[in-house]
Amino acid sequence: MDSIRSTLEARMEPEDAQAFYGRWARLYDVIARRTPGIPALRRRAAAACRLEAGDTVVEMGCGTGANLPYLREQVGPEGTVIGIDFTGPVLERAHELTSEYDNVHVVRGDATRPPLARLDDETAVDAVLATFVVGMLADSAGAVDDWCDLVGPGGHVVLANAARSEEWYAPPVNAVFRAIVVLSTPPTTKLRYENDPHVRLDEKIDAAHTRLRERSVAIADETHVFGVVRLTGGRLETS
Repeated sequence: MDSIRSTLEARMEPEDAQAFYGRWARLYDVIARRTPGIPALRRRAAAACRLEAGDTVVEMGCGTGANLPYLREQVGPEGTVIGIDFTGPVLERAHELTSEYDNVHVVRGDATRPPLARLDDETAVDAVLATFVVGMLADSAGAVDDWCDLVGPGGHVVLANAARSEEWYAPPVNAVFRAIVVLSTPPTTKLRYENDPHVRLDEKIDAAHTRLRERSVAIADETHVFGVVRLTGGRLETS
């Protein structure tokens, strides 16, 4: 475990985003764990990583750690779970909630430049999970490419993200979704945007999930929570 810790190097993000998400860390934690349907989704996302006992999994943008216990269930006490996020207060919460596990590590860093480079030859990354993350990235498809390269042939990458529903009952669901996106986009005091945040979010999510499908040889696509949450899991081609 000490060798794993020594390979991890945190990187900082802009201070305004740090401050915004830091202030709301505990509220986000409640939402992440208590919203109806979301705990089941997190368990499903962890299962989609196709992990086995002893594997190593990295969660990009782990937030307050809501997924980490589910990932730990998949790899068991012999495996390794690493959660990466850029916000200090958020990671503090994640550390509090996973402190009982000696094989779960939370690290401050940037999901687009993850502070690990395959760790070492003996600790290859078997899967990468990213939930509700790619919509925050400037180049979501490029990030997926990097995560696929990190995992390598035969590994798995799983994405779960919220975007506008395409179900028949979508209009009221999407109205609520748009309000949530606006309120969760810093700064929340901005009432009018030149480009709607939810439209930009959809574009980034579509690009990321499309890229994962392009890079994968086995693909699972699902929708959850009134059609708002899209889950895509891909197994990368073996060498």
